[in-house]
Amino acid sequence: MVVDSVHWLEPDELKAWRTFVRFDSILMAKLDSDLVAKFGLSIAEYEVLVHLSEAENHELRMSLLADLCLVSRSGLTRRLERLVDQGLVEKNICPSDRRGMNAKLTDIGLARIIEAAPTHVAGVRNYFISKFSKEDLHTFTRFLAGPLADLQHKTDCGAPCDQPDD
Repeated sequence: MVVDSVHWLEPDELKAWRTFVRFDSILMAKLDSDLVAKFGLSIAEYEVLVHLSEAENHELRMSLLADLCLVSRSGLTRRLERLVDQGLVEKNICPSDRRGMNAKLTDIGLARIIEAAPTHVAGVRNYFISKFSKEDLHTFTRFLAGPLADLQHKTDCGAPCDQPDD
């Protein structure tokens, strides 16, 4: 079906888009593979541990953690199941709002993220950072900053992304 009102991508635009998507997919798969092989952690689980390790008292409201991980609350719950089962994270009732839940990094979880972080950073450096000059990295960051800011400030409903809805 051909839609005449669609402003189709020009060949150079399509090539840029597909290159970006392919690079992102392959990079994330490689970083995931490295973490799974050495630590039994997926890149998604690692991301949860990173956010909790950086939070005050290693604890976050689950709605905020879902927003930081760019997943739905149910998607975060699925991610957390394995981490809780492994004793890396615990879920607690939020003391300030008993309707909400917090996720907290355990001592075992903190040890795991400290152990896994060098492998992740080495992968990011090896597969991404080392492929660019400092100037290219600055340019890359500058090029993505505008579109990223647009996407971060609005959700599909137009609400700011950084505002939990509960």
